[in-house]
Amino acid sequence: MSNGLIDKLGLSKLQESRYEEIQKVYLNDNRPWVVGYSGGKDSTSVVQLIFYALMDLAKKQGYDKLKKPVHIVSSDTLIENPLIIDYIEKNMKAIEKKGQELGLPIYSHIAQPKRSDTFWSLLIGKGYPSPRQKFRWCTSRLKIDPIDVFIKQQIDSHGEVIVVLGVRSQESQSRANSIKSHTIEGRILKKHTSTSNAFVYAPIEDFSLDDVWGYLLQRDNPWGCKNQELFNLYADSKDSSECPLQTTENAPSCGNSRFGCWVCTVVKEDKSLTGFIKSGNKELKPLLEFRNRVVQMRDNIDYRMQRRMNGSIYYLTNESGEKRKGLGPFNLKARKEMLKLLLETQVKAKKIANKLGKNTNLELIKPYELENIRSHWIDNGDWEDSLPKIYEEVMKKEYNHSSQYEERTLMQIDDLKRLSNICSQEDIDPEIIKKLISIENNYYGLKARNGILKKIDTTLKQDWVHEEVVEYMEQYK
Repeated sequence: MSNGLIDKLGLSKLQESRYEEIQKVYLNDNRPWVVGYSGGKDSTSVVQLIFYALMDLAKKQGYDKLKKPVHIVSSDTLIENPLIIDYIEKNMKAIEKKGQELGLPIYSHIAQPKRSDTFWSLLIGKGYPSPRQKFRWCTSRLKIDPIDVFIKQQIDSHGEVIVVLGVRSQESQSRANSIKSHTIEGRILKKHTSTSNAFVYAPIEDFSLDDVWGYLLQRDNPWGCKNQELFNLYADSKDSSECPLQTTENAPSCGNSRFGCWVCTVVKEDKSLTGFIKSGNKELKPLLEFRNRVVQMRDNIDYRMQRRMNGSIYYLTNESGEKRKGLGPFNLKARKEMLKLLLETQVKAKKIANKLGKNTNLELIKPYELENIRSHWIDNGDWEDSLPKIYEEVMKKEYNHSSQYEERTLMQIDDLKRLSNICSQEDIDPEIIKKLISIENNYYGLKARNGILKKIDTTLKQDWVHEEVVEYMEQYK
């Protein structure tokens, strides 16, 4: 390594050997790298190691050796802590800019969930119960799937890909076991947990926490951002974990982490938001209050439907052997309240941030998410089209997003009252009638009728009107 950049860094033997290993693995084949970057200490260490290793390689052997791309990929769930997403976006821009300046094949990408799968589209739009440990529907949709899409795109183009992760055996016993289970004896690369034609490289798997911080604080990263800023993000928190690139749904929740989702309801207490607020970021207090309110609403039967999303009824048995009817999604009442609270939270947070002179990214919900929610609500029987009214009431400005529903006449208030009265007289759940009318509304026009009978048949076969049958069967199990 003589006469190279690495000799001038004053590195420990562990760090120096890792630069050599990175260069060796990089030159070994033509498979592109996808590097997971969360903005936290471990992933920052990995990106920094790769950056310096490639800089040294170019200096010693020439830029013609740097033929294959290195993609730095970060997952934006759209519910990231506003302070953290600002930090990540700043670093991602700096990483690509510096790579271009130095002639390195380093590119940055931010992956986001499909528009139909965003957290607010599913929680407030469809009424999904807020995530808990045994029902973490968020992890795959918000974190794993967006990264997998990018990885598979690289596989389609290049045949195989190497995924570089900032995982360490000393993080936890479960992490150590996971790393060991996918290790191929005698090989640096490991099997990917779920994707064929993808292999995993973990350059800091044997680093201790002291090794990581020692390396980061010994030298700033080469793209111009200060690692001391990263250290400060951790300084006020008792919990020093981060949320790495997740490749499995069974990975530990990041809800206690500075780099987790601000509205995480999997954990009992959000240490991240609490820590930031205590350290002076008062604009996050409304976010914490909203998160805690959503947790309370989840266990309130008045906010939950009595049936699952497919219309079926189910029963749960407690430890004493007693059975109770299971709860379904959030009802429209809850979803409307949640949206109003979320918009109020955004307004309050922005006001506090402005008073503090901050330019923090506090757009908590995207315009297209509002339209997704509006669409789901109307399909679920909100024929009053409540969303624009809620938006205008809170935001004090016109809701000017175009919608397919504005082109079609929805049922008027008087008609809704008549429908409700008729259903009551005939002892029919008005929701099933609304659902059938919504299907007809969605399939209007002669050319759009294909599939309507199947949709109606599926709806009628659900257990919307057969609760007494389910209860009878439960009694005689």
